Amino acid sequence: MGVKVGRRDTCPHCAADLHACKNCDHYDPGLHNMCKEPEAAFIRDRSEANFCPHFVFKQRDSFQADTGVSAAKKKLADLFKNLK
Repeated sequence: MGVKVGRRDTCPHCAADLHACKNCDHYDPGLHNMCKEPEAAFIRDRSEANFCPHFVFKQRDSFQADTGVSAAKKKLADLFKNLK
């Protein structure tokens, strides 16, 4: 069972719009239209609220931590470790 998110619902902590593409399970920045739903309309700003009928709120376990920065720092540290 999914979470119901209204068009004007916002985050109680930061006031960000919740019914936005970036919070949708169909959102995929690697695709041409940034959406897995082929019939979805083009949305210019993916972080603002919209009227998309295909919106499905992401479940907490589907979020992935961005480990790119920490991985890059580790590689950089390993690269210069032998120079000391």
